[in-house]
Amino acid sequence: MKPLIDPQEITHLDTQKTVFIDASGTPNSKESYLNEHLTGALFVDLNKQLSSIGEDPAYGGRHPLPDVHQFGRLLTQLGITPEHHVVLYDHMSGANAAARFWWMLMAVGHKKVQVVNGGFKAIQEAGLPLTSGEMILKPCNEKYPINGWQLALVGLEDVIASSKSDNQTIIDVRESKRFDGETEPIDLIAGHIPNAINIPFQSNLDHDGRFKSPDALKELYHSKLEHLENKPVIVHCGSGVTACHTILAMQHADLPLPALYTGSWSEWSRRDLPMITLG
Repeated sequence: MKPLIDPQEITHLDTQKTVFIDASGTPNSKESYLNEHLTGALFVDLNKQLSSIGEDPAYGGRHPLPDVHQFGRLLTQLGITPEHHVVLYDHMSGANAAARFWWMLMAVGHKKVQVVNGGFKAIQEAGLPLTSGEMILKPCNEKYPINGWQLALVGLEDVIASSKSDNQTIIDVRESKRFDGETEPIDLIAGHIPNAINIPFQSNLDHDGRFKSPDALKELYHSKLEHLENKPVIVHCGSGVTACHTILAMQHADLPLPALYTGSWSEWSRRDLPMITLG
């Protein structure tokens, strides 16, 4: 199944076999959801349900993944079975948390999952039915089967090794000003991990907020990574959420999927580790 779905395609889905999820993760996302959302969509909270936030971001970052079995319980609560088609959207063209939920579902082996190309804005523009208030959960009677995370994950020690090696590369998807050390609006220190290259996640999108074509994305990543030959790739962002947007884009382009470093800059920048700041 292709990873993206256009809003117009939603009208042809069997609603009895489809679960719609609003995965917007901004501070006021729940309020926005209650005010207006795609009819039938359930709300999922990035901080409380798609992350297991600890006391210190220096250990795991700002949005560590939850325990995989905890995620399985969430799927059961949402009424999602392995047979369901899950359609995700957010208010940031997938970069808010829809791509994170997509990655998590893919990582537990879920086959039918797609992100709305263009997000909530595209849903509105397509004239799809919207509603307000909160949907009532209909949990499953059987637990969602979980066998661990099945997509590539790396931890801090792996990234430390990669930052010193020419055998692997690290993609940082944050905006260039943060990467270059000019500004840091969220974490404590600006800059980037040694040996990382910067491909901001916004590069995955056209001016209308929809993903570029597979061919355009292949050209983008081949041009950025051509000197790396077939070396393994690690992708990270600020806290392990927006990095999934780039993994989604690479899946859309039928490129090999990189490993995800969930601790990302929010973990690295809080540890006594080498970093590059240019500002």
